[in-house]
Amino acid sequence: MSLPAVIAVEGPIGVGKTTLAGRLGEQLNADLLLEAPEENPFLQRFYEDPQHYALPAQLCFLLQRARQIDGLRQGDLFAGTRVADFMFDKDWIFARLNLAGHEWELYEEIYRRIAWEAPQPDCVIYLHAPVDTLMQRIRMRARPEEAQITPDYLEQISAAYTEYFEHYRYHGQSRLITVDAAGLDLVRDQQDYRQLLAALESDEALVQLP
Repeated sequence: MSLPAVIAVEGPIGVGKTTLAGRLGEQLNADLLLEAPEENPFLQRFYEDPQHYALPAQLCFLLQRARQIDGLRQGDLFAGTRVADFMFDKDWIFARLNLAGHEWELYEEIYRRIAWEAPQPDCVIYLHAPVDTLMQRIRMRARPEEAQITPDYLEQISAAYTEYFEHYRYHGQSRLITVDAAGLDLVRDQQDYRQLLAALESDEALVQLP
């Protein structure tokens, strides 16, 4: 089987999405589509004061996705492989966690008006790892906007991703590869990385590694 045309790498903060997406992009000679959290002026303020900055932070990310969708639409979707370090639904996952009441209702209405135009990936690689591993990696990369992230918040994010992907295949979504990012080293261990490539090239709808 040939490689999926559009591959999305997903998972909680600090799990290694961008690093893996970059390696896949280089290995597969694919176009790379990356998040740009540093371009969200509300993100650091959200971590410091989530009650007041959750809505502008989420809307900023949502509009960033909309611009990326426009870029995909203008390009040739059938030209080679594309690798992204996110999927469009991630904004909904985070918004559902951080917003409530009228703010959630406002966000969801805007999201629904945009989401129907979003192209779906052909395959999603879902990375997961324990919270202590995520916290260690976040501290190592030392991004200023992430300095206020707490283990409790990461636990909530991880639980939200777990719930989302438990039901993902039941809704007829794209192929799903679930990877224990603490048990496998997809950056430095060539054998582990080859397992992932083999899963990408297979025709199995659901793969779990290891």
